[in-house]
Amino acid sequence: MKSTVGLDANALRSLQANASADPRAAIKETAKQFEALFMQQLMKSMRQATMSSGMLDNSGTQMGTELLDTQFAQKLTGLPGGLSAQIARQLEQQLNGKVAAVTAPTARAGAAEGAQVWNRLPGASRAQDFVARHNSAAEQAEAETGIPAAFILSQAAHESGWGQREIKNADGSSSHNVFGIKAGASWKGAVTEVTTTEYVNGQPQKVKAKFRAYATPEDAFRDYASLIKNSPRYAKVVEQGGTAQGFAVNLQRAGYATDPAYAAKLGRVINTTLRLQRTLTA
Repeated sequence: MKSTVGLDANALRSLQANASADPRAAIKETAKQFEALFMQQLMKSMRQATMSSGMLDNSGTQMGTELLDTQFAQKLTGLPGGLSAQIARQLEQQLNGKVAAVTAPTARAGAAEGAQVWNRLPGASRAQDFVARHNSAAEQAEAETGIPAAFILSQAAHESGWGQREIKNADGSSSHNVFGIKAGASWKGAVTEVTTTEYVNGQPQKVKAKFRAYATPEDAFRDYASLIKNSPRYAKVVEQGGTAQGFAVNLQRAGYATDPAYAAKLGRVINTTLRLQRTLTA
């Protein structure tokens, strides 16, 4: 089945018509439609968080911006490890021999149905718990840096696997280092040494590295805020951190991580975090 991610009426009707002929392919495309809706909401949130001069703003530029955001949403949808893959797996598990029909989401109903699917996804509860547990600390970090709490939470979630891959101390206890901050020569606090993955010339390699250890997760968020705010290395992150793109791209450019796909991966986690925050405050 040809990809129909675009959220236009013709694509949705085509997807619905082909559902009975190839239900599994239709499930994948439906999942992409859900993710595309969420990505468009993310782009909208990014625009709202960006200050506009108003000098060149008019109905034409607004339409152009909306079309550009739609294209960005399409490009960011359906990537490996994204939300659509999780939705598709959940829907496929519900297949019982034969699917009578798979209906593509409309722009209005799709978001509501997507929220219901999200709440049934494996690991959704863990992610919700992570956001709820660290939201207050992220808001404090936002007050220190000016970077939205959702973006900070997303980086912690990405680095720690929503709390499931937290760096451990030698005795097995948590180091609470949810941001994966390494312990350089200037660090005077506790340290733990673990094996981690670094990218050398674009290729992943396992290496031993020392990381900072904290008494509490709140300490980790405070140290992260101090690092981002006070290090010249991350000046662009603070300067352009009001948008998801500016935050993610400048973290990668500053060398926060060696993964060449770091910005793209973090962008997808930001999308998920924003969705979770809306669920928790609904």
